[in-house]
Amino acid sequence: MAPSLRLSKYPKDLTYQIKSYEKIPIDLFSNSMDGSKHIADMIALAIKAKQKKGEKIVLGLATGSSPIKVYSELIKKYKNKELSFSNVITFNLDEYYPLQPEEIQSYHHFMNEYLFNHVDIPKENINIPRGDLALDEITEHCEEYEKKIQLLGGIDIQILGIGRTGHIGFNEPGSSINSLTRLVRLNNITRHDAANDFQGKENVPYKAITMGIKTILNAKEIYIMAWGQHKASIVQRAIEGETTSDVPCTYLQNHSNVRFFLDIAAANQLTRVKKPWQVGSCNWNNDLICKAVVWLSQYTKKPILKLTDEDYNENGLSELLLNVNSSYQLNIDIFNRLQHTITGWPGGKPNTTDEFRPERANPAKKKVLIFSPHPDDDVISMGGTFIRLVEQGHDVHVAYQTSGNIAVHDHDVERYVEFFEDYAENLGDDKLNIKEIKKVKKTLKSNAINKNTVEIRKIKGIIRRGEARSAAKLCGLTDEKIHFLDLPFYETGGIKKKDLSSKDIAITSEIINRIQPHQIFAAGDLADPHGTHRICLNVILDSLNLLKNEKWIKNCWLWLYRGAWQEFEVNEIEMAVPISPKELLRKRKAVFMHQSQKDSAPFPGNDSREFWQRSEDRNKNTANEYRQLGFAEYEAMEAFRRWHF
Repeated sequence: MAPSLRLSKYPKDLTYQIKSYEKIPIDLFSNSMDGSKHIADMIALAIKAKQKKGEKIVLGLATGSSPIKVYSELIKKYKNKELSFSNVITFNLDEYYPLQPEEIQSYHHFMNEYLFNHVDIPKENINIPRGDLALDEITEHCEEYEKKIQLLGGIDIQILGIGRTGHIGFNEPGSSINSLTRLVRLNNITRHDAANDFQGKENVPYKAITMGIKTILNAKEIYIMAWGQHKASIVQRAIEGETTSDVPCTYLQNHSNVRFFLDIAAANQLTRVKKPWQVGSCNWNNDLICKAVVWLSQYTKKPILKLTDEDYNENGLSELLLNVNSSYQLNIDIFNRLQHTITGWPGGKPNTTDEFRPERANPAKKKVLIFSPHPDDDVISMGGTFIRLVEQGHDVHVAYQTSGNIAVHDHDVERYVEFFEDYAENLGDDKLNIKEIKKVKKTLKSNAINKNTVEIRKIKGIIRRGEARSAAKLCGLTDEKIHFLDLPFYETGGIKKKDLSSKDIAITSEIINRIQPHQIFAAGDLADPHGTHRICLNVILDSLNLLKNEKWIKNCWLWLYRGAWQEFEVNEIEMAVPISPKELLRKRKAVFMHQSQKDSAPFPGNDSREFWQRSEDRNKNTANEYRQLGFAEYEAMEAFRRWHF
């Protein structure tokens, strides 16, 4: 399967020009999985090469989301008996302070869960900074950490991710290029980004122990990776920006053997991807032409139909004019292309021609299946379109793919438990198990490291079910059109999920085949490197592949939406649904039904705004971008892109 809009492939003979922008060599991949496999292959080859010589290899390891799939691929190689870690010595970049090694937020726990417990590395070969030492022991510990690295001949391969502030390890903005392993104070943004792991920013430690910049730069090779559009801005600064202590990762430009591994989403702001015409000659196809014209309109702040030959020539797009008769006709062509994406009929407008509309007119009343990865993604991402589809008479179903149970605060559970306790005691309801209720309450009030027991997760799941049902009903659905799939891959009780299994595909394919929809709407956050949204899309694609020989499937179209954090670029949008002020308010009320996610959601991501605020701002921004390009002014717009399978 492949998306209908594709980036052009750019000529390889532009390397000399690319280097004038890129100060760090990069390897670009279509997705994070391919990139992670490539890195794992390189590490495996290096380990085997050392083994043949009877030598040890020293690896510098990172934590966070970026290297998880690399570690997963290395584990697969070990389990397939392709690789042994018997000669591997590791040094981790950092650790929170103070934090006990057994706590689930510690990097000791992370590394054991994602790598060490699954391979044959000798325990004595594992080195991770200790976050459980007394403060007066830290300096000596850091000095010993440095000495041990030096005695082993230094780090052979250092693996890095990149933080939103440009930090590597926990070397925050302002870190010196000569810094060594030490105790540091964490940046406010870094603590905010770690809030997910600690169930709230207030629980994130203020300090950490980290390898220094000099320690990292002393590594013989450095592999730094970034996956996802949320990393695109800092990646651009790291690769194309000036070296500065304000963005510590720019220090890597001084290393002679470093490579940056990126997916297309993370490379989104690099010149070669964002403005390839400034790099050299392009293979101009319709999609790239649309991208260039939209960029020019936005850059010059002129509507598309007002762009002139001079605008094209003065902004590096003279080559584009050589392929068309005139800017006048080009402007009209692109304007019409974008105009045809706008529709108030997301299920297709009856009794009209399909030629200039994103959806088919027939059948006039379609069966629609909206997939929502978490119990609130449907209304956050496409609540206005959801409402419109129901009001226009389509047979709409919504399927919540996961329970979303880990994204509920313990204090919300305690509130519900106390309600049931009072209910049972005051009304004498013998159907409620008061002993189990008191047991859950005792767990919540304990000092247990992990309170997310099966019983508590079940209550959290019930809370989210109730919220999702209320929101869907506000959009116009009845109970029989609301489905809870509770896909097994999600039910681990933690951030780390299971791999997709045949059970997940069986559950998903069953509901698709039962409804036999003309339209499927699904979360299309393809930039997400490891999260639930990508997994939930993959299970839909696998299920559709399983059902590919069914007669009805040739009439099924899959539309992708995006979440509360980002939106498709205008030139990528294939269907834009205008939302009126009244509809936007109704959408907000649907989002408000998810009370457990309001005010302070357990997993807010990198954005401090509430989900309804992000969603509205995103929808209003899309409408404003269309307006600036010269189209009609709408209150808000929800955007979609079709996936061809």
